[in-house]
Amino acid sequence: MFAGTHTAIVTPFRNGQLDEEALKKLVDFQFDNGVSGVVPCGTTGESPTLDYDEHEQVVKLTVEFAKGRGIVMAGTGSNSTREAIELTQEAEAAGATASLQVAPYYNKPTPEGLYQHFKAIADNTKLPIMLYSIPGRCGIEIGLDVIVRLAESCPNIRAIKEAGGNPERVSQMKQLLPGEFEILSGDDGLTLPFMSVGGVGIVSVASNLIPKQISDMVKLALKGDYAGALGIHQQYYPLFAAFLKLSTNPIPIKTAMALAGHCTDELRLPLVPMEAAKVEELRATLKSLGLV
Repeated sequence: MFAGTHTAIVTPFRNGQLDEEALKKLVDFQFDNGVSGVVPCGTTGESPTLDYDEHEQVVKLTVEFAKGRGIVMAGTGSNSTREAIELTQEAEAAGATASLQVAPYYNKPTPEGLYQHFKAIADNTKLPIMLYSIPGRCGIEIGLDVIVRLAESCPNIRAIKEAGGNPERVSQMKQLLPGEFEILSGDDGLTLPFMSVGGVGIVSVASNLIPKQISDMVKLALKGDYAGALGIHQQYYPLFAAFLKLSTNPIPIKTAMALAGHCTDELRLPLVPMEAAKVEELRATLKSLGLV
């Protein structure tokens, strides 16, 4: 179901408010360039600083703008199980076609707590669910034993976005999980390493800016053309590296989107703009790739 490229779409702001016109253009840009789906209200969408009404509005508008052209996988996770259930049910009512569920952050539940958290969410929605393990941000990893238990007991938990930076985890999951359970990379630079050992795609930051290139790379890899996919990876690796090096996501991608004319670079505190020297470094990378 999830094989392909899913863009973790930025949330465009203007004067402190959601920029609906820019959001429509961004969604159109994604689907016009071959992505499989978009992910509103994820990390890249600055979900921690969206209030509940804005969260619901972003999901609803994204569904409207997508017009059925692909998956709309709403980021509806939380470190509160009750809140995650409510956000997921609201997204389902708004017409989202899937849900991305991040590991509960800050409160550091036990493996049993993780299992009960995700199971409770799955039991309260009909949406297909993609788990999201990103220990660097959450302080906790979704353990292999928990993933196996969830895959066995929750038919609508169908995939995981793996953002721990370790391709070996993909091999381990492939050994333990049902063949139909899908594994996607959460890091653009690791897309091909993950796919080479059984992953089926990417939840991408870079595809905000280069949706066709990332989509083409993933499609080639899915067809087994790793030489062709590697050519795209190598060409755009400087961009992947810049996004990791220059600042915290989504600051660099939002800056890049502004430099390329897609939306403003407006962020919400506690995120702040990059220093001028880093902006110029990013501009130089974009210019070298013909993106500005």
